[in-house]
Amino acid sequence: MLDLKFVRENPDIVKQNIKNKFQDRKLPLVDEVIELDAKARAVKTEADELRANRNKLSKQIGALMGQGKKEEAEAVKAQVNADADRLKELEAQESELNAKVTEIMMTIPNIIDPSVPIGKDDSENVEIEKFGEPVVPDFEVPYHTEIMAKFNGIDLDSAGKVAGNGFYYLMGDIARLHSAVISYARDFMIDRGFTYCVPPFMIRSNVVTGVMSFDEMDAMMYKIEGEDLYLIGTSEHSMIGKFIDTITPESELPKTLTSYSPCFRKEKGAHGIEERGVYRIHQFEKQEMIVVCKPEDSKMWFDKLWKNTVDLFRSLDIPVRTLECCSGDLADLKVKSIDVEAWSPRQKKYFEVGSCSNLGDAQARRLKIRVQDENKNKYFAHTLNNTVVAPPRMLIAFLENNLQADGSVRIPEVLRPYMGGKSKLGE
Repeated sequence: MLDLKFVRENPDIVKQNIKNKFQDRKLPLVDEVIELDAKARAVKTEADELRANRNKLSKQIGALMGQGKKEEAEAVKAQVNADADRLKELEAQESELNAKVTEIMMTIPNIIDPSVPIGKDDSENVEIEKFGEPVVPDFEVPYHTEIMAKFNGIDLDSAGKVAGNGFYYLMGDIARLHSAVISYARDFMIDRGFTYCVPPFMIRSNVVTGVMSFDEMDAMMYKIEGEDLYLIGTSEHSMIGKFIDTITPESELPKTLTSYSPCFRKEKGAHGIEERGVYRIHQFEKQEMIVVCKPEDSKMWFDKLWKNTVDLFRSLDIPVRTLECCSGDLADLKVKSIDVEAWSPRQKKYFEVGSCSNLGDAQARRLKIRVQDENKNKYFAHTLNNTVVAPPRMLIAFLENNLQADGSVRIPEVLRPYMGGKSKLGE
């Protein structure tokens, strides 16, 4: 969420940013929120004057009564009562206007970084760099569920009966591989100085609206019926929520956390044939990383975060590339975002396995995550998040890139301690 003062003073910048995100339907909201804010401030000014006058008149009543001027005192009392009725009206107006202002401000997109390419959707995202040499083997690479099935590692039919489409049973060595990747990712991030955390897997609505846009919330979140609780779509939600309504001494920054959690997503909309199996599902597990830092440090941390994911995938011998998300592909709270994509030898192209985002102070402003410097001045922190690894989707890249001609799957050396010393599946 933007600073309302910034919107008042820079309406043209805010409108141009909306145009850059191809959300022209939101352009009228800028003038509307400025007008509503002006009304709210005028109402507040009048209410403040009435409160100050009430205190003044109350003292007069006491003085007049003490002087025996009962009639004059009663007249002043009548004025106080009239003012009280007007104050009640003003307070109701102020509350209503402020609610409208907040609602609109929650939908006006954050100001994107000047480096973000302008484009309508993800088809206009820009490749930045490739890491590792993408290889297409001289043998056919089966669909990932076929590879898993060869090791008796997946059961979609039973999952469909138990929970419906978008769920799965992982079995045997494939299930173990799934857990091994998560455990390796956990230790990988701990070795890079991040504090490990297992967060709540449900969060309240005020945290949901603090960490994401309304459009994202509707498309992603499962609500617990009858309770003010939502299942998390990523542990970033509860990790950032950990700092809600806090004031952190500047000397304690940055806060660098890595977390494990199951994740639950509606995944609304139709998906292509390449997104069946365990590619796009309602339940998965994930290792995440988040940073809460000073504003001047967020660009530096942004680069560190996406490089962590690249380094992890390369340690598993999986070629990856990075894509700069264009303006139209950025969620409203994001300042800048880079996707990490892994190479698919079967499809002969890259596909998304992680996303790194800088939210600026948008989440912090919504959740009141503040920092206090050595002079006792307070300001909003910057927040960032990035996927470390999210199997089972990551398993698709792993299995395809480590599949051997004889049908076995090679286990990279760094993962072998988590797989009981195995060097391959299918021995």
